[in-house]
Amino acid sequence: MKKYIFLVLFLGIVYHMTSQYVDRSFFKAGFHAGVAVGDASDFANIGAGLDLYQHWGVSKKFDLGLASGLMYYFGLDSTIDIGPEAITIRGEDTIYLPAGALIRFYPSRTINLGGDVGYAFGLNDFTEDGFYYRPTLSINLSNTSALNFSYFGVEGDNLNWTALTAGVLFQF
Repeated sequence: MKKYIFLVLFLGIVYHMTSQYVDRSFFKAGFHAGVAVGDASDFANIGAGLDLYQHWGVSKKFDLGLASGLMYYFGLDSTIDIGPEAITIRGEDTIYLPAGALIRFYPSRTINLGGDVGYAFGLNDFTEDGFYYRPTLSINLSNTSALNFSYFGVEGDNLNWTALTAGVLFQF
């Protein structure tokens, strides 16, 4: 009799553990537009980028995964007046390649909150490498597309780069 009780108890525990597992893994890709804010607005004003995400569902409410992409912000030109003439100096563009981990929380079927953390590589001479963070809010438009809003930041040795972004993601 003890064997049967143990077997029923064991099967109940296994059933409960597997019922919490979510077979949800997917790839998302998209694009965004952004506005440089803070110190970054002295060097650039607008930008665009590509977002790449790999999600793995760890429960019904949480995903973990990998995040990457490309952030490209257009440098501001500055004009210097020298007597009757003005000289325009072309501003350097800012290019980042972030690589990090992501976490997403799903409070409802249409909204998810989360963030990315990792390292951002500066791809030109002006752009510094640094710690990368990106809190996000995503609103599903359909089963395969979503609006994505985020605050993108890179903390370097000499400059903290920050931007507000909005974009569209597509799930594959």
